[in-house]
Order: sequence, then C-alpha cells, then structure tokens
Amino acid sequence: MVRFYGTHFGYRACQIEGDRIVELKPVSGGTHLLLHPAGKAVREGQAAVKLVFDVAGVPAFCAQALQQGLEFGAIHQADGYQFANAKDPSGNSISVSSRAIVLHD
Repeated sequence: MVRFYGTHFGYRACQIEGDRIVELKPVSGGTHLLLHPAGKAVREGQAAVKLVFDVAGVPAFCAQALQQGLEFGAIHQADGYQFANAKDPSGNSISVSSRAIVLHD
C-alpha cells in the first residue's frame, strides 16, 4: 500500500518505530493519509469511502499510471470534467478527477 500511493500519487511514508500506523505525506502538499491495519471484522475491499485525487489531465495521468502498472477503467465525461476509477492493492475504490481543477479555476 505504501509503495502504491508513493508510486502513483507522490506520497512518502513516515512511521514512528514500533507504531502500526504509517502516515503518508504528499510531497507537493495536500491531504495526509494514515494507513493502519483494518479490524478483524472488515473484509479487504470493504469500504464506505472512495479516495478521489485531483489531476489536471485525466487521460495523461491514466496513461502514465498504466506504464507503472496501475490500470484505470474508462475515462468518463461529466459536466465539464473527466474522471476514471481504479482499485488500490487492498481493493479500495480510488478515482482521479479533473473536477476540482476545472470547476474551481
């Protein structure tokens, strides 16, 4: 998981020795992510949230990600922006979207 988010979304891992939580910090600023083992009752891929990453060019990002082994689904056209969906190594839903960039610039 650490390598996945580092490779594809530019996060670097920080962890206190002996701690089970890994903090992922974005290299260029933004939201920090905390990775920790799921509870015993949670099945892999079972989630109530989806992480959406803002990217300026969805097709270009998806093409670059594919070269690094991450395959996104079809690129969807929405109300003036694009998005595409994928799963992380644990089966959690992720997406890249130009919505925030296009609609808020």
